[in-house]
Amino acid sequence: MAIATDPIQNWAAQAQAEAEAKQKKDQTLGIDSFLTLMTAQLKNQDPLKPLEGTEFISQLAQFGTVSGVQGMQTSLETLAASLRSTQTLNGSTMIGRDILASADSFEHTQGGTVSGQVDVPAGTTSLQLRITDSAGTVVREIQLETAEGTQNFTWDGLRSDGTQAESDTYDIEAVANVRGQSGSLEVLMAGRVSSVSLDASGNNLSLNTPTLGSISMADVRRVQ
Repeated sequence: MAIATDPIQNWAAQAQAEAEAKQKKDQTLGIDSFLTLMTAQLKNQDPLKPLEGTEFISQLAQFGTVSGVQGMQTSLETLAASLRSTQTLNGSTMIGRDILASADSFEHTQGGTVSGQVDVPAGTTSLQLRITDSAGTVVREIQLETAEGTQNFTWDGLRSDGTQAESDTYDIEAVANVRGQSGSLEVLMAGRVSSVSLDASGNNLSLNTPTLGSISMADVRRVQ
């Protein structure tokens, strides 16, 4: 699975790196050491030549900026962890739900059935659902209604000769003629969510289904 980049952590890390580089470049001291040195200088300054306060104020402002960035990074990391936890919790509510997602293949278990939908455009004069096995052999063709709108379908798992199709990966295609033009329409396949998972970055939530495999939450078209 591709590993995505966490924009929140990257931004915070970049901000901290820039602050630390600036601090090193300016050769500033740690805040505790700086305050100790400032106190010592004030105690031992020449009364006739008092130290300028503007330089101390400038240095303290720099320390405040660095401390602020570090505190911001901690807050952002906490926020990112919270968002990931929330995303996982929200995804867990999908377990046991039936979803519809765009698909051109599916896993079939012998004796089982599969179902889905096709959105039929106006002007459709013919619509046929074609199911093909992993060897490229057409095992079943199902005629669907051509009326404009959503058309539901179910494959009972039987071949054209009435025998049961073996457990295998099958391709599915909706072949249509729309206003005299032949082509394929998008097929939405139904799948029941058995579990959810996050990728390595913790950003992308996937819904795992026995029929459609792993589906990105962003690719879910409908929840039934």
